[in-house]
Amino acid sequence: MSFQLRREEVLDVAQLSAMLEESPARAAQAILLAAGQGIVEAQALLGQILLDGRGIAQDAPLALRWFGIAAGQGHLMARNMLGRCHEHGWGCVADAAVAARHYRIAAQNGLDWAMYNLANLHATGRGTTENHAQALAFYRQAAESGHAKSMNLLGRYLEDGHHCPQDVPMARHWYRLAAEGGDFRGQFSHAAMLADEGRIEEALGWLRKALDAGNANFLRVASVSLLNAQHPEVRAMADAYSLRLAELDNR
Repeated sequence: MSFQLRREEVLDVAQLSAMLEESPARAAQAILLAAGQGIVEAQALLGQILLDGRGIAQDAPLALRWFGIAAGQGHLMARNMLGRCHEHGWGCVADAAVAARHYRIAAQNGLDWAMYNLANLHATGRGTTENHAQALAFYRQAAESGHAKSMNLLGRYLEDGHHCPQDVPMARHWYRLAAEGGDFRGQFSHAAMLADEGRIEEALGWLRKALDAGNANFLRVASVSLLNAQHPEVRAMADAYSLRLAELDNR
């Protein structure tokens, strides 16, 4: 018996996203149908599930193609994902300069993720000129749009006085917002500020949140940083970070 889809399942992208949580394979069929009908949100979503291999066979070159189709219709996140694919070589030869062009288009049209990604390229000089003033400007713009990762990096610039006047109180402000916005690096930065103020229990709470959400690269660096912490309760968290890192490395 063939698989049948109601029309509202084809058209309702929010429903398709919810279906991905419950039945990825069923959702993938609906997304394929909707994308084929020219629904731009579904085209972008199809690119993402093809990239992730979620409910459908992983196919990075085909994901790149669908991101391109959606981007051609003005979908900003699809444009950003074209940049991600070209930056990391997903389905194509890595080319940071091409990535920067895609990020710039989406950033100039107001997408905070593209501002963040373009800022990262400017900060490291990949695919574009190294320009910390430009990176800072994009991080600030994205942060002010509510982008948590950019909030943390804006805080870092302000705390260090890196290519801007040092402003530790404002850095503290952005770290707190990044932490509350769910960025694990922001949670770690916020915890460090709280520990410096002697608010150890609050700091430990945010360190635990960062521990739960952080990836291996973050945990590797953070565990070393914790060993140099002033307060023994904070230093003790290094063991928990190292254990969690070992779990992730052994997967």
